Amino acid sequence: MDRQRQSESRRNLSEVNVVVVADSTASNGRLLHLHALSTDSASLPNANEQMSRWSTLVLAYKTLGVVFGGLVTSPLYVYPSMPLKSPTKEDYLGIYSIMFWTLTLIGVVKYASIAIKADDHGEGGTFALYSLLCRHVNIGILSSKRVSSNSSLSHSVHEGTGKKSRLGIFFESSIVARRVLLFVAILGTCMLIGDGILTPAISVLSAMDGLRAQFHSVSKSLVEALSAVVLVVLFLLQKFGTSKAISPHYIFHFFWRNGKEGWLLLGGTVLCITGSEAMFADLGHFNQRSIQIAFLFTIYPSLVLTYAGQTAYLIKNPNDHDDGFYKFIPTAVYWPIFIIATSAAVVASQSLISATFSVIKQSVVLDYFPRVKVVHTSNSKEGEVYSPEVNYILMILCVAVIIIFGDGKDIGNAFGVVVSLVMLITTILLTLVMIIIWKTPPVLVALYFSMFFVMEGVYVSAVGTKIYEGGWIPFAISFMLAVIMFGWFYGRQRKLEYELTHKITLERLIGLLSYPGVQRVPGLCLFYTNIQDGFTPILGHYIKTMKSLHKVTIFTTLRYLLVSKVAPHERIIIKKLGLKGVYGCVIQYGYADSLNLEGDDFVSQVTNSLHMHLQGCLDGLTYDPVEIQEEISDLEQAKQAGVVHVIGKTRFHVGKSCRWFDRIMLAFYEVMHNNCRSALPALGVPLQQRIEVGMLYEA
Repeated sequence: MDRQRQSESRRNLSEVNVVVVADSTASNGRLLHLHALSTDSASLPNANEQMSRWSTLVLAYKTLGVVFGGLVTSPLYVYPSMPLKSPTKEDYLGIYSIMFWTLTLIGVVKYASIAIKADDHGEGGTFALYSLLCRHVNIGILSSKRVSSNSSLSHSVHEGTGKKSRLGIFFESSIVARRVLLFVAILGTCMLIGDGILTPAISVLSAMDGLRAQFHSVSKSLVEALSAVVLVVLFLLQKFGTSKAISPHYIFHFFWRNGKEGWLLLGGTVLCITGSEAMFADLGHFNQRSIQIAFLFTIYPSLVLTYAGQTAYLIKNPNDHDDGFYKFIPTAVYWPIFIIATSAAVVASQSLISATFSVIKQSVVLDYFPRVKVVHTSNSKEGEVYSPEVNYILMILCVAVIIIFGDGKDIGNAFGVVVSLVMLITTILLTLVMIIIWKTPPVLVALYFSMFFVMEGVYVSAVGTKIYEGGWIPFAISFMLAVIMFGWFYGRQRKLEYELTHKITLERLIGLLSYPGVQRVPGLCLFYTNIQDGFTPILGHYIKTMKSLHKVTIFTTLRYLLVSKVAPHERIIIKKLGLKGVYGCVIQYGYADSLNLEGDDFVSQVTNSLHMHLQGCLDGLTYDPVEIQEEISDLEQAKQAGVVHVIGKTRFHVGKSCRWFDRIMLAFYEVMHNNCRSALPALGVPLQQRIEVGMLYEA
């Protein structure tokens, strides 16, 4: 019988993809690591390393729409967004020179050459930079604190090696600095989401405005209505799955001649680089090489030539700058260009919508945003996601922006604020990465920071004057999103603090089980908790109410770490908790990982991992073999008797003694918590196996 069990255990070993077994009761505090990889996965090389040149070129082709859609449609609205007054040839040459060097320095140097290398396990964007910093230095506010001291992943969360920089030490020691950094990361994230609202609005509106150039009877209201219809259709489809004039001296003469007016025109020229942040934010959808190839060999030269052509036309026709993109094309090819421009605008909208979905997913799994449904639209690409709730909210906001702010210049002003702030925030975070993680020589850091901070700072100062002319829109959107993110974060932090303060110790659990009438009933229970050092307070409430505890109870924690992906062999952690039939299990995920476990499959992986852990204890010298065999037998019988999933449904009780700030924030958190999705449906837990235990937490 023992050999049969051992052989079955060996078979289970081959079936389990991943497991890390932690033995918390061993006298020497050792960790037992059992890494089980299937022979198929072990034999497969890294997909990115084996990608052929042809596959890279195919990916590069795909990036033309998904990544660069916003960037390539910027010629539709750059010149019309500028408040030009009697411009001269020299003015146009100066504007073109500014656009050329902006595209070259920010597009080629910053994003395509530097920022794209600051990925977090293949993921890009503002939050990826923040999590990259948190993994190397202990500057996280909440998520990094969740890692238990006995976790085998403690080395994965803070990967910094060697001597820490003085800047890193400063952030670790200053809670104010860490909070400011978190605020900057949240602001960048909110601005990128705002970009996802404004890009569809201005791109489609600018493209559809071409109808007025050909048909003068078409009213502005009709163009706005048609643009709204196009956007609604686009959002409903989301669920299906993304010369010599370049001399810098023209810039000097431009500002010398125009002074303040030239500075204000920067609010329009900054739009030439709109969409460049998608090169970094959409990194999880593709790879570095494909994005670089597409940008350097197609997008960049195409934009340089397009703006050169527009500038040449305007030098000959200096007063046509307000009439939009369609004045620049011959009448004979009007309709083909109109169709192409409208299609490109739709694709541009898609690129930022996709980036918004990715950012929302990152925020959700890091517990900075209420849980929403996230659907993976691709079986092969983890980064391709879709959220129904977010999709419809974006659709409503985009249509509202077009209807309320139909003037393209107002939307352009708002767009300029978003673009410049996202670029500036990326520069700040990337500078921290260069200092703290890359250990870049100070001279190069100073050169990078001074160049891009000054350039983007000037752009921010210019668009800052447009606050009353539409520039307030992204701030309003970002403020609402920031309130939601901070309110959710604050409530989750307070809840975690309460659970850690009122946790149930092992001695207390033994005392609860010794109460008269309390029994160990047959079956397997997965009891979900947010803490590992002790037991959740809900457990005491559950035992007192139900007067029972299952013979095999696995306290399960879904832990999202400040990494994009958790290594497969570190996905599941199992440990004994010092009481017969009571175990701890941690399922670890990064923000780019997918909770792709479904119901029975999830239970099977956990129980197989536990079986392996017990088998490992049987092979060792620490435990009594007879006792371990009994636990293995109890596990098999419990699984056959039935499985139940227990999750707490907690609420805050806000008393009269609470501060007004706590009253407002916790009440707001409760509203969001009551309307967000549960974590269990993501695991496909059948409704009949689910038990929710309600409990009030004293605020």
